[in-house]
Amino acid sequence: MVDYHASNSQASSGGPAVYMDPREQENDWDRDLLLDPAWEKQQRKTFTAWCNSHLRKAGTQIENIEEDFRDGLKLMLLLEVISGERLPKPERGKMRVHKINNVNKALDYIASKGVKLVSIGAEEIVDGNAKMTLGMIWTIILRFAIQDISVEETSAKEGLLLWCQRKTAPYKNVNVQNFHISWKDGLAFNALIHRHRPELIDYDKLRKDDPLTNLNNAFEVAEKYLDIPKMMDAEDIVNTARPDEKAIMTYVSSFYHAFSGAQKAETAANRICKVLAVNQENEHLMEDYEKLASDLLDWIRRTIPWLENRAPEKTMAEMQQKLEDFRGYRRVHKPPKVQEKCQLEINFNTLQTKLRLSNRPAFMPSEGRMVSDINGAWHNLEGAEKGYEEWMLNEIRRLERLDHLAEKFRQKATIHESWTDGKEAMLTQKDYETASLSEVRALLRKHEAFESDLAAHQDRVEQIAAIAQELNELDYYDSPSVNARCQKICEQWDALGSLTQSRRESLERTEKQLESIDELYLEYAKRAAPFNNWMEGAMEDLQDMFIVHNIEEIQGLITAHEQFKSTLPEANKEREAIQAIQAEVQKIAQYNGIKLSGGNPYTTITPKTIDNKWDKVEQLVPQRDQALQEELAKQQSNDHLRRKFATQANIVGPWIQTKMEEIGRISIEMNGTLEDQLVNLREYEQSIIEYKPNIDQLEGDHQLIQEALIFDNKYTAYTMEHLRVGWEQLLTTIARTINEIENQILTRDAKGISQEQLHEYRTSFNHFDKDHSGGLMAEEFKACLISLGYDVENNKTKRTGQMDMDNYRALLVATGNSLGDAEFARIMGIVDPNNSGVVTFQAFIDFMSRETTDTDTADQVIASFKILAADKNFIMAEELRRELPPDQAEYCIARMAPYSGPDAKPGALDYMSFSTALYGESDL
Repeated sequence: MVDYHASNSQASSGGPAVYMDPREQENDWDRDLLLDPAWEKQQRKTFTAWCNSHLRKAGTQIENIEEDFRDGLKLMLLLEVISGERLPKPERGKMRVHKINNVNKALDYIASKGVKLVSIGAEEIVDGNAKMTLGMIWTIILRFAIQDISVEETSAKEGLLLWCQRKTAPYKNVNVQNFHISWKDGLAFNALIHRHRPELIDYDKLRKDDPLTNLNNAFEVAEKYLDIPKMMDAEDIVNTARPDEKAIMTYVSSFYHAFSGAQKAETAANRICKVLAVNQENEHLMEDYEKLASDLLDWIRRTIPWLENRAPEKTMAEMQQKLEDFRGYRRVHKPPKVQEKCQLEINFNTLQTKLRLSNRPAFMPSEGRMVSDINGAWHNLEGAEKGYEEWMLNEIRRLERLDHLAEKFRQKATIHESWTDGKEAMLTQKDYETASLSEVRALLRKHEAFESDLAAHQDRVEQIAAIAQELNELDYYDSPSVNARCQKICEQWDALGSLTQSRRESLERTEKQLESIDELYLEYAKRAAPFNNWMEGAMEDLQDMFIVHNIEEIQGLITAHEQFKSTLPEANKEREAIQAIQAEVQKIAQYNGIKLSGGNPYTTITPKTIDNKWDKVEQLVPQRDQALQEELAKQQSNDHLRRKFATQANIVGPWIQTKMEEIGRISIEMNGTLEDQLVNLREYEQSIIEYKPNIDQLEGDHQLIQEALIFDNKYTAYTMEHLRVGWEQLLTTIARTINEIENQILTRDAKGISQEQLHEYRTSFNHFDKDHSGGLMAEEFKACLISLGYDVENNKTKRTGQMDMDNYRALLVATGNSLGDAEFARIMGIVDPNNSGVVTFQAFIDFMSRETTDTDTADQVIASFKILAADKNFIMAEELRRELPPDQAEYCIARMAPYSGPDAKPGALDYMSFSTALYGESDL
């Protein structure tokens, strides 16, 4: 212990008079400051008033601070009053030694309270040394009036200053920064009183330019209504450039102790505000989730009927427009919704984490708005998309086939109608009745040639009927007109058959009388007719439309065309032979002087007709060559598009798979601090986002493929749909992993878990996660708890050393598998409330942090409300509005039920049930 009995010579040498505990060096007594007479006067009056405020409780007081404490009696009495403890019995003698002994007893008591005094001795006090006496009284004030002041982890002078700043913050013209000039205008004193007792002071009438009035008003009100004696004169404060800090602190500390009860109420109000702020924030997050989930589900419900609409279109252009609308939906409308879905899951996970950290019940969304419901609706949407796209592509193929068949039907029908034009009139004429034998023979031969021509046209009629039937089966939109035209052709064909048979019978009856026939004409007609049909068929085939989907099909058509061209030399020989017959007829007629009357009686096919059609065939052949080569170039271009898409897809597909596997490894290994992991994951996410142009390039190639009506690709197993899904899953997975780290940071900061603890938890979790699935089965989780030293049977954590899974199984066998089954079942109910059988790392961290940290409880909130209610079992609305911020006071009033206890009053509110509801009934 430091010597309290140093000589007067040491005290007067200018050394420090008081030395406080090093933790409170800001309160050191500075003897040199007493050299200022104004400050010494302020301290003398303030310290005297302060001592009398306590001595009057014992029925006495002092008049002269350095004289009245000289015998030590009133000094010991003062210490007994302010401490509530008994000091040793004083000596009543009048001698100097008795006085010194009494003062030493007082100084020894001060020292027993942890106060170290330097250069203050009993002799100096007994001799009436004013400076030493004031220093001793200041030491007492610091120890018993100021040292124990504590405001938000600050104490003594700083705590008292912070309390003043908090209490006077709302008042204009008040800015408390110290304990001297900040109090000169008197407004700070008035603000302290008005803050706690607003009925005592009309603060708005005070003026900053009238400090004397302000100070006197505060001193008088404090003395009259707050039982705080007047310790200073207003004139001394105003007339001093810098009022004495210790005098101000002594007087202000009296206000602090006078209002200490209100301080407890403020602390209770702060606790309630904190709890209510957490609850309000959580409710806001719940409302945001409900709205976002509702909007997303509404959009899905509106979109699916559109995707399920299978109303077919009549034309290819209309169907192409539908496909373009679907592409617009994929490019413009869906991507924002994918982002909304991802953000919804992140918000849900963050909300659940905050609820767990604030010891609140888990959030249960409205029926039909669970994350699983949204995922189910999203799955239905993607299924509808796939079905809609497949249906449109099939419809395009169908319409393309229908257009081809319809054009083919029109060509064949036009050719047939052109051929049948005038045939009925020819078959119904009676020219054979007046014809000669040679003419009848000619008519008969001509009719035979017609029958041959008719038989040759039978195939075309059957083809027309077959095409019409196929158009009907494929639901061609203009089927009625096709059917009508086909019906007309079939009916005309049947009529031609009947008329042909009738004319043959008439000619055969006449043939008996007619014997003359021209064999050459007959031979010409018989050979010219099939050759003419062949040329017509060739022209029809050369003008026939074709549709192919790959290089192999067009090469097949080119091969067939080359085979056709190889038959042209033989056909030309046949043409020359037919023309030779006609030349022979002319030669015989000329040689024999026969006058030919008209053309060949057996056929209407003239040599000129054959030559014209042959010339037409020769013109159509190169045209067909050109068309086939153009189609070949088109298919080669399509094949190039296939190869281009396949090359990029075969790069992007494995890249996405590799990134998915890397994210899986990163989420398991997680090296470094959580902040480092978060930075690395965000950088990794940015590297993935920067890969987006490759996806966009693929989308562009895919669009070119669809516009070219390419429906297959043998060069790759990847489709654009697979790559889109993989890309979306990649973005969602990295976002979820980042959200998991953010939630772990939230848990660590809220629960005070160290980085080493998190690392230990992650290491143990990964050790027992043998399949690297990111979750632990029940047995693995139990082994993990035991490895971390958690006593499953006694529900507490103790370090017993870690063990692996094999050692854990051996322990189960040795103990009969009875390591706290009931307790472990309780723990599983906490970490796996859905009974999925798997414990995630986030649930594991939440459980371990809950076991090692403390949180606000319903009982604590109830106790806080009870302080605000002055120990009543209910609270009034005006009490809430007085103690809490306006928004949180109204929040409580709107949600608290009326109190119905036996001591209820009108307007009484039940704060107990309200506090219970904040945490859920299970917490009570």
